[in-house]
Amino acid sequence: MESVKGMALLSCWVSPYGLRCKIGLAEKAVEYEYREENLMDKSALLLQANPVHKKVPVLIHDGRAICESLLILYYIDEVCATGSPLLPADPYARAQARFWADFADKKIFDAGINMVKSKGEAAAEAREVLVEGLKTLEGELGEKAYFGGEGFGFVDIVVAPIIAWRNAFEKYGGFTLEAEAPKLVAWGKRCVAERETVAQALPDGQKVVGFVGSFRKFLGLE
Repeated sequence: MESVKGMALLSCWVSPYGLRCKIGLAEKAVEYEYREENLMDKSALLLQANPVHKKVPVLIHDGRAICESLLILYYIDEVCATGSPLLPADPYARAQARFWADFADKKIFDAGINMVKSKGEAAAEAREVLVEGLKTLEGELGEKAYFGGEGFGFVDIVVAPIIAWRNAFEKYGGFTLEAEAPKLVAWGKRCVAERETVAQALPDGQKVVGFVGSFRKFLGLE
C-alpha cells in the first residue's frame, strides 16, 4: 500500500457516507489529508485499502485502513483525544446512538440510494422504505433540538448528509420532506445554522441532483 503519513480520508464529494466522516473528523478537530476518489476510475490506493468492497470512504491511519463510515466514526472517537466526544458517555445512550445510526444506514441512505439508481417496482419499494424510515426517524427526534437532546451528537453526524441529498431524494421519489417529516427539515436547518462542521462539509443539494441525474443516465435509467 502507498505510504500515507498521519491520517487520510479517501472519499467522493457526493458520498453521504464520506460526508459524515468529514463532519466527524471536523468535530474531533483532527488534521487529515483528504483524497478525492473518482468512482469510475478508482485509485490503486483505494483498491488496496478496501479490497473486499472497493468502496469509499476509507480512513488510513499510519498505514492501516479502516473501512465503513460508522466504523470510521467509532475509531476516531476512540483514538483521537482532540475535539468533542462523538458518542455519549452513558452506556445506554451510546447503545441507542449506535442503534439509530444503523437504522439511518439501512432505512434512509441505503434505501434512498437504491431508489435513485433504479426504476419501476424496485424504485417504488425503496421509496416506501425511505419514506417510512424518515417518518420513524422524525418520531425519534420528536421535540428535541438534536437526536441526543440539546447538543449535536453522533446520530446527527450520521444523518446530516440527508440535508445535501434531500433534493435528489425528493425529485426521484416524488415526495417532499416538508410534507412527510417537517421536523427533520427544521432539524436540518438548525444543523447548518449552528454547526460550522456541517455547513462546511455538505455540498449544494442541486449539485447532488445533477450528479444523480448523470449517474442515472449512465445506468440507462433516463
